[in-house]
Amino acid sequence: MMFPLQGAQMLQMLETYLRKSLPESLKVYGTVFHMNQGNPFKLKVLVDKWPDCNTVVVRPQEQEMIDDFDHYTNTYQIYSKNPENSQDFLSSPEVINWKQHLQIQSSQSSLNEAIQNLAVVKSFKVEQTQRFLYMTTETIKKLVPSLLDVKNLPPNSGKPKAINQEMFKLSSLDVTHAALVNKFWHFGGNERSQRFIERCIRNFPSVALLGPEGTPVSWGLMDQTGEMRMGGTVPEYRAQGLITYVAYTQSQALEKLGFPAYAHADKNNKIVQKMFYNLHYLPMPCDWIQWHCVPL
Repeated sequence: MMFPLQGAQMLQMLETYLRKSLPESLKVYGTVFHMNQGNPFKLKVLVDKWPDCNTVVVRPQEQEMIDDFDHYTNTYQIYSKNPENSQDFLSSPEVINWKQHLQIQSSQSSLNEAIQNLAVVKSFKVEQTQRFLYMTTETIKKLVPSLLDVKNLPPNSGKPKAINQEMFKLSSLDVTHAALVNKFWHFGGNERSQRFIERCIRNFPSVALLGPEGTPVSWGLMDQTGEMRMGGTVPEYRAQGLITYVAYTQSQALEKLGFPAYAHADKNNKIVQKMFYNLHYLPMPCDWIQWHCVPL
């Protein structure tokens, strides 16, 4: 059985339902939250049943998924109350088009078994990326206060050190900056990723620090799941605390808008982990996970 959720009332109910399962539902919760804020990526939601759903899949509309090789567009967010029973639902071609290059994003490592089984059945190769997931303390206070462990916070104020305002100007990105972001993005560096970045810049808030030449030297974006992502600093301006300032400014702006503020860090990237710690972002008990699937 597959049930498409339509209309503001159903999506609002789903947001409330997902909120009760945070942080495991975070990637899907963030996506549905922004669908309820106007749905700029024109996404749709499929559930196995309603209202007592077990598995939720957020995905683009078919007419958006015209390029079989564009896994940036062909991205699915999944949450399941019992992942071990999600395989049948996920195997349906109406739910996921396994013939395309695609990405699955989730905060549940327990989905791995179903995805690996499907890789055999549907004949695709899968590459899994697992990273630390963080939420800002303000977002935790609002959404999952039970996770707020103050003794894990550093004694500092959670604010970054001031920047030289003569030299750097706070701004936002425009579409012409996408190539620069793409060049430094770990998951990017190609034409399709650049199109995805352009789309994020057009539709979601971004933060940039412009250097003396008036071009971005440090920046942070947001994707369709509401996650703060694709942050970077050009090499000659690194180690000056600029990205910390950007991340702080960005999370403050999102919190002011009432948006959940969260991000991820590579498990080997001690610099970003330390930055999150100093900004009072707390690591979640679950990970940020992405499966990149390529048909054989």
